[in-house]
Amino acid sequence: MNAKRRIMNHELRNSTFFVRHSILLVLSIVFCLLFVAGCQQPNQKESLTAQIKKLIQENTELQKQIEQSDTENKQFKQQIQVLSGLPKEVKLESLNLLDKIKIGKYTGFFDKDDDGKKEKLIVYIQPVDKQGDTIKVAGAVDVQLWDLNKTDSEALLDEWRVGPNELKKLWFATLITINYRLTFDVADKIESMEEPLTVKVTFTDYLTGKVFKEQKVIKTP
Repeated sequence: MNAKRRIMNHELRNSTFFVRHSILLVLSIVFCLLFVAGCQQPNQKESLTAQIKKLIQENTELQKQIEQSDTENKQFKQQIQVLSGLPKEVKLESLNLLDKIKIGKYTGFFDKDDDGKKEKLIVYIQPVDKQGDTIKVAGAVDVQLWDLNKTDSEALLDEWRVGPNELKKLWFATLITINYRLTFDVADKIESMEEPLTVKVTFTDYLTGKVFKEQKVIKTP
């Protein structure tokens, strides 16, 4: 816990230090250009004016970064306060951690417009803890679609990556089950659905850094 707090403090100090010094540097350059502009010919002044406008715009963007950094710093400080208040006996192992992933039984291809062609691949992923319960976990997912009947160079039909910001929006619950539901366009990827295809899923848990893998054969009708 102490190490984590030290790292967070170090990171927030470094980010603010860098942005603030960048602004000072930009302002110094602007002042120098303004001084030089007073001594230049009209054509040269126009070029310097354009440079000054660009630097002023960059300075404005840096100011916005400072505001964002200040907001993030406040959030970090709140996290540090929470961590400081946790009992020493609280460890990572005490948390509800991911133990494995499952690919849902409804994973398969879907005809979105009833034209007889299945254009979408829907993959249901269930993160499961040691008690066998499905839990929502922050992480990233890599999905691959394979035709294992083809040669090695042609077997991988397509692959996709879903980052943590997108993944958290894909949590999907019904009366029967709860899972992540990922949808991919495969209209141009599959020539024929006469043979079974294989979906391979790799889930990277952002809390522990562990990587979980699972695969499922999709039998096409």
